[in-house]
Amino acid sequence: MLDRLSSSQGELESEELQDDAYAAGCTPICDCGDRQIVKVTGTLRTVTLRPRAGVPALEAELFDGTAPLDVVWLGRRSIVGIEPGRRLIASGRISVSQGRRVLFNPKYELRPLGQE
Repeated sequence: MLDRLSSSQGELESEELQDDAYAAGCTPICDCGDRQIVKVTGTLRTVTLRPRAGVPALEAELFDGTAPLDVVWLGRRSIVGIEPGRRLIASGRISVSQGRRVLFNPKYELRPLGQE
């Protein structure tokens, strides 16, 4: 109880996200290696439209309390429900680009708004 009172809001949110990942049977992002097939969950921190090689690409940063993961949908300008603050579960093959973990065109499941 005393730990929760002395923890910052960010630490409490990270702990909650880690508990959600464990409950959903997902791998913590910090444990994901290059070219590994994974199922991860977290909260979208940012969502931006950033073209890659002349092709539109919707990029989002997913955070699960352990590490960030860039999620990229190639050929998409927007996806309904993909917005900052939304929780989702994503699965696919992780790659590492410029020292950051990236998940291209993942299968994803939006978490219900009532659970946020």
